[in-house]
Amino acid sequence: MDPANPVRQVNDRSFTQVQRWVVSVLAVTTIGHLSAGLVIAALFLDESESVSRFGLCVIGGLFGVVAAGVGRLIHQKPIPSPWLAVGFIPGVVGIALVLSGFTL
Repeated sequence: MDPANPVRQVNDRSFTQVQRWVVSVLAVTTIGHLSAGLVIAALFLDESESVSRFGLCVIGGLFGVVAAGVGRLIHQKPIPSPWLAVGFIPGVVGIALVLSGFTL
């Protein structure tokens, strides 16, 4: 850093938008992987532990809703929206697989 030539601060709105998109994609993807991982973990449990399998699927669905809410929160949008229903998809798929008797 040269004291004679200070670095100009950039306050560009488009730069801030890019930062928001990058952070929201990282957050939603990370939490979404956690949600899917919980559902996959439920499929690895024995069929005798069906209550635990359902519980993990429900928790996975709730984490999916959290992921959708975090994405909306980062973009400063109202959190209650139809997009929250997308977060339930991993849990619903997991419960359908548990009910069908699918195991890994």
